[in-house]
Amino acid sequence: MERFLKEGFVGELTDNLPEPPTYFPSNVKLNQKGYLDFDKVLDRGLITLELEKFINLSSKENTIILDVRNQNVFKNGFVPGSIFIGLNGGFAPWVGAVLKDINMKILLVCEEGQAKEAIMRLSRVGFDNCLGYLKGGFKTWLSSSNPIDTIDSKSAKEFEKSINDKINILDVRQVGERNNGYLKNSEHIPLALIDSDNKSLNKSLKYYIHCAGGYRSMIACSILKKNGFDNTIDVEGGFGSISNNTSLEILQN
Repeated sequence: MERFLKEGFVGELTDNLPEPPTYFPSNVKLNQKGYLDFDKVLDRGLITLELEKFINLSSKENTIILDVRNQNVFKNGFVPGSIFIGLNGGFAPWVGAVLKDINMKILLVCEEGQAKEAIMRLSRVGFDNCLGYLKGGFKTWLSSSNPIDTIDSKSAKEFEKSINDKINILDVRQVGERNNGYLKNSEHIPLALIDSDNKSLNKSLKYYIHCAGGYRSMIACSILKKNGFDNTIDVEGGFGSISNNTSLEILQN
């Protein structure tokens, strides 16, 4: 009897727990072997990069450009191929969930004064390979002859008006969030899987992408854009804004 009570208790505690982050095994190894001293990480990463050097490094294998500005700034112009994960949201956990490989080399695009914070928060989840940050930030890129990229963004009201056009809707929230309500005919791919599990999407189609509040959907848009999906539209304010500002039907599981 005691054994069955114990099993039931354990079951209650562990039922519906989310899967461990994909970077978790790597961080376990780091805990066993030890982390680099943060001062060394900062010295190595807090390097101002001239534009030419930044471009040269971005072409190296296993190197990504990480833009940590606010999503409302990022959408209006960014370095093509860069991934957005803003410091204004759940930065470190989403870096780990999205980038996954802690050995990845990172080039930062940030506002003035943000580089040190970004490097510190990256280091908290084991991402210690920051190569530096673009001198002058995106303004430097903008003033050059290099191309820029943008992401279209629509309000919940504008999104509602487009529903009649039989649009494609992509929900990037967690499973538990979606279970509490979702839009009819929306496709679901959690953000942590968007880079590896997007084969069901069609690059020739337009997708309206939403999360709960608008932060994660911009991350998803940037990842899909990097993977050749040029017709992504971010829904400002996410599902919260859709629920509060439109008359669209919310379905329940």
